Amino acid sequence: MPIVMKRMLLQIQSHINRASWQVLVLATVSHMLLTWGLLWLAQEQALLPFSTFVYYYVVTTSTVGYGDLSAVSELGRWVVTLVQIPFGLALFGVLLGKVGQEITIWVKKAMKGDKDFSHLHDHIIIFGWHSTRTEKMIEFILADNKRIERRIILAVQEEMEHPLLRYPQVDFVRLASFTDDTELSRTAIQEADKIIVDGKDDDHTFTTALKLSPMVKDTAHISAHFIDETKAQLLRVHCANVECSTSMSAEILVRSMQDPGSSRIQEELLSTLRGDTQFSLQIPSSLAACEFGQLFMFFKEHHNATLLGVAHDRSGQDMDLNPPLNYALKGGDFIHYIAPQRVLEKEVAWEQL
Repeated sequence: MPIVMKRMLLQIQSHINRASWQVLVLATVSHMLLTWGLLWLAQEQALLPFSTFVYYYVVTTSTVGYGDLSAVSELGRWVVTLVQIPFGLALFGVLLGKVGQEITIWVKKAMKGDKDFSHLHDHIIIFGWHSTRTEKMIEFILADNKRIERRIILAVQEEMEHPLLRYPQVDFVRLASFTDDTELSRTAIQEADKIIVDGKDDDHTFTTALKLSPMVKDTAHISAHFIDETKAQLLRVHCANVECSTSMSAEILVRSMQDPGSSRIQEELLSTLRGDTQFSLQIPSSLAACEFGQLFMFFKEHHNATLLGVAHDRSGQDMDLNPPLNYALKGGDFIHYIAPQRVLEKEVAWEQL
């Protein structure tokens, strides 16, 4: 008996695999029309209206059988017994099997990183995986409670399954290469708004950032992390839309030695998990020229924020830190500040400046 059942299950599975959705829908609709036609011949008038028949068909064929609607004539009962339930139940079994199969495939794709996210836009992509650092980056991103609700794609090359399933905002994709156009299209790289490149080494990070720089839209921003400062300098020369960061461990150690507590300031400034954090905001292009001191006092009074400096481009290459109070600001400049939480452009009463 078990062998017979196993063979039957294998046969059913084989039919499910071969049956396309188009064939199953056509077969289901044909069976519904056949059943309706036979019930019409049996003069089952109470079952024939469209909404009534659909409800009756699903309830009866699936054998739920509430009993509120049923065939009353002898011919109608034979139709239900010989045509509707036997063939309909088989169709329902195949349909449910097909749905289960599709769900299983979808879950496996999500776990293994085989899904296609080319439909996304204005999202964040993190290229590279490090067992502790990457998850920390996700935590920092999500801790910004005023951030734009963007999807986050984690793109890796390693043979692994989705490592961050507990974060519903994070999608996972495994690529054969970070420099292949077809592979990158699965991440919707042309529509991404923020990109972090954190490769397995500096060479990996350099080639990835160099490839991505001309592919992203004009308003997108790429951040890349290096150990070797020379590679960061070389990339800055060729890719203006890439902001390169390097390890600051030596500088922090010296500052902590000369000015105790400096390392704690660095942690507080960079972490969104606790304390005041460093943020940036672009001044609207419509704003008339104003002075740094004027904006400094305005932000302190209305938003409990302290202005640190001004940059004239998104990457902060031309940064003026702690400029004089009469420093002229204009629309399009980027101001950097520390505050308990992010200040959004729409929250600032620019017209009062």
